[in-house]
Amino acid sequence: QVQLVESGGGLVQAGDSLRLSCAASGRTFSMYGMDWFRQAPGKEREFVAVITWDGSITRYADSVKGRFTISRDNAKNTVYLQMNGLKPEDTAVYYCASSARTFTYPTRLSDMFYWGKGTLVTVSS
Repeated sequence: QVQLVESGGGLVQAGDSLRLSCAASGRTFSMYGMDWFRQAPGKEREFVAVITWDGSITRYADSVKGRFTISRDNAKNTVYLQMNGLKPEDTAVYYCASSARTFTYPTRLSDMFYWGKGTLVTVSS
């Protein structure tokens, strides 16, 4: 049974940094791309970042490019999202997600098969 468990959310001020973690279990972590999505109040869930199974390729939404960094530690079965220069518009529930297909790194919501329960990030102005 695949499980994704996020942690690291919280309340911060604009300009602060935060690092989210997602611990995965139940399958061979190093064979799967991993994604972060987010959902702000009243808005649809949106793609934030993706990383390939070996960490060699990353992709970001334009809204976070240059401020957020996705990384992974396959020895710890964990993917991270380092968020710098946070803005009030980054306020959202952040979800870790992954497809069921090995050696791919999709970015579409519809391609995600496994989801964590999310961690709330609130950025005050």
